[in-house]
Amino acid sequence: MSIAEEEYVSLVTYTKDGRPKPLPVWIVDLGDNTVGFTTWGESWKAKRVRNNPNVTLQPCDQRGNVTEGSAIVEGTARMVDGGDEYAKVAALVKDKYGFWVTLIKMMNSVRSALGKGGQSSSAMIIDLS
Repeated sequence: MSIAEEEYVSLVTYTKDGRPKPLPVWIVDLGDNTVGFTTWGESWKAKRVRNNPNVTLQPCDQRGNVTEGSAIVEGTARMVDGGDEYAKVAALVKDKYGFWVTLIKMMNSVRSALGKGGQSSSAMIIDLS
């Protein structure tokens, strides 16, 4: 099974001092050996990728517990804010995850109103090594 076929993957981004920061995310296949997902453009993972584009992906559950014995996939990430690339990723995420996308958007609206984040406005696109 390819990493893009997984329901959740542990995305590892790196802080400025090199510490790994794993986080479970959804993932979709974008073709041409790339994968991606949508996120709030000001999230910590987005900020870390803007500073260091090197990431790893590994299959996991929704809590981020990696699948024992699964392979780690290395990649180079970049952020896309709006536009056609973002729209493509958002459409593929909606197709793959359906109702859950609507639920997350509702939860993000509440978080945004409380000053705790925002709606998915960007996409992280990862070129797999």
